[in-house]
Amino acid sequence: MTMPRWRHSPATTAGHIDAVTNAPPPVRPPLDVPPDLGLDAAAGADRFRVQGDHAALWFEAGSDVLIVSFDNLATIDEGWPRGPWLHHRLTPLGHSILGVQSHAKDWFRQPTAPALLRELEQRGFFRRFRKVILIGASMGGFAALNFAPLIPEARVLAFSAQSTMNKTIAPFEARFPFAVRKSNWEGMPFLDAAAAIPYIRKAVLLYDPHTSEDRAHAARMAGPNVQQVHLSHGTHEAIRVVLKAGALPALISDMIDRDAVGQAFFSAMRARRTVPKWQRAVLANAAARGRPRLVMRAADAILRSGAGGGDDDLAFARRARRTAGNMIAEG
Repeated sequence: MTMPRWRHSPATTAGHIDAVTNAPPPVRPPLDVPPDLGLDAAAGADRFRVQGDHAALWFEAGSDVLIVSFDNLATIDEGWPRGPWLHHRLTPLGHSILGVQSHAKDWFRQPTAPALLRELEQRGFFRRFRKVILIGASMGGFAALNFAPLIPEARVLAFSAQSTMNKTIAPFEARFPFAVRKSNWEGMPFLDAAAAIPYIRKAVLLYDPHTSEDRAHAARMAGPNVQQVHLSHGTHEAIRVVLKAGALPALISDMIDRDAVGQAFFSAMRARRTVPKWQRAVLANAAARGRPRLVMRAADAILRSGAGGGDDDLAFARRARRTAGNMIAEG
């Protein structure tokens, strides 16, 4: 079935993970940058920023659970200084936050970030916490998986993570060509996140199985210590559907309490049906599979949401509905 082509705005390209769809951005408090400290002082401090040649660390103390978040491609577009990825989403949960921040769109294929994490671990920083959870999406998910073995007993939540961008190891991966060309994908260490999997206490990979590249990367990172969670119709930006559904707090709680994604998260994700991005993906996938009746239902859901979608969304849904209706009428 031929359907109208979906045109993504710059804010919805595959690299833009933490944008908010069709809504004003949330009001955020002014950025309160922690003091710059050396590693020795930072290891025992409640707030710090440690700056290196290629990366920086940003820490704010909270509970005895530490969430370590990693930048992705879109985060870097926000400029500098900036808070850790998901800073405004994680802070209300009350846990300690350590942001690992890259200076470039390099998938952390540079020596600074792992060296800083090693230095903190050697100074006993991570022993301050009863549980450490590394979290990232796309580029950040790659880094979270790769660096987890540097932190004893660390867990990982990775969204739409690449296992590697090396063309020989992952020939199916052709996305983000400019950023890949500008970063180093030759030689160890940390070339392939699949190699880190056996050394991680527990990893949870969340991805859209309809996105072929993400599905292929996840297949390379299977293991007895890995839970793979399908976020169907989330696209490569599955984290955005989780955020818009309000399911991040349940996801973090599941990992803290159970070392796995469970019913609390899946219950919270029922709200995805109200998320325009998820609705559009359902419509596009139904059209690609030649299922006009499902296209009709998805289009009707978008049209009922009205102001929840932008003008382009609504126009696309109307065109898709007309095309599907014609196909049904023609038998």
